[in-house]
Amino acid sequence: MSGRVQGVWFRAWTERTALELGVSGWVRNAPDGTVEALIGGSADAVKQMVARLHDGPDMARVDRVVTLPAEVDEVPGGFEIRR
Repeated sequence: MSGRVQGVWFRAWTERTALELGVSGWVRNAPDGTVEALIGGSADAVKQMVARLHDGPDMARVDRVVTLPAEVDEVPGGFEIRR
């Protein structure tokens, strides 16, 4: 995700939203100032998560969300904020 995604609690919001929707994976800040996430779960839950990422938390301004497929075995159980 790119836009104003730093300093607005984006990762914490992503973790809470993921837990609410029952998706697994992680979220982290990338060196270039974007936010990266790996998300897995049912197709419907992942679709809902991606839709919510387009809006982000209240103080965020999300300009772009890029999605790429991932292998199922790459997604860890639970959801965590990575450093």
